Amino acid sequence: MSRIQNTFSRLQAAGRQALIPYITAGDPNPATTVGVMHALVAGGADIIELGVPFSDPMADGPVIQRASERALAHGMSLRKVIAMVAEFRKSDSDTPVVLMGYANPMEAMGYEAFSEIASVAGVDGVLTVDLPPEEAPERVAVLKRFGIDPIFLLAPTTPVSRMQAVAKLAGGYVYYVSLKGVTGAANLDIASVAAKLNELRQHISLPIGVGFGIRDAASAKAVAGVADAVIIGSRIVQEVENGEAGLAERLKAFLSGVRAAMDTARA
Repeated sequence: MSRIQNTFSRLQAAGRQALIPYITAGDPNPATTVGVMHALVAGGADIIELGVPFSDPMADGPVIQRASERALAHGMSLRKVIAMVAEFRKSDSDTPVVLMGYANPMEAMGYEAFSEIASVAGVDGVLTVDLPPEEAPERVAVLKRFGIDPIFLLAPTTPVSRMQAVAKLAGGYVYYVSLKGVTGAANLDIASVAAKLNELRQHISLPIGVGFGIRDAASAKAVAGVADAVIIGSRIVQEVENGEAGLAERLKAFLSGVRAAMDTARA
């Protein structure tokens, strides 16, 4: 059983939902990333989504776009992101790490080489934003051969045919984008999210995490009432953008409040 599967099994047995924060690797600078990852775990993170900076992040709003720009200005690359995971693993062998990014860097490295290096470093899953399931089978096969879960995005507009295609390919969990638009958007409609999750669960047996539009403890609690995982990205990255001074403690405090609220969602 993978680290991701173990995490969801443990949480399910305890009647809890996973808290999955996102950060961009190398932001605000490469030296801080591993420390920030440990701070997120200390604050209650169950899984970490580690963003691979990319020059054309089409699904990301301005906050994460700026984070990618800052990271790329420091010379970040896919290999350096993988090296950060290896460094994180020296003192944390339990917390799953999912790389979230775009296909181009992995294509450039080659999926075989990427999967082997990432697996050795301790990467547990890969979410490729611009890889639709119709084009994914060969790439997914390589990832799975190296024990890496392929994670897919689903949206409010996803048709049943694509839900079924994702169900055949995905591993770990599925990421449901709660609203139309880019990361950091607002107007989270919990009733609509709940209705869509009910539909998705008719076709998908994996845990379903919900992201986009979750910015505070209240919205995280609302999502935890209907989803298997709460994914927070832009709000975390915004805290990084607010300055390096006291960053680890600020992130730890913020996540602790979110975790506490989530734990009351189904009490």
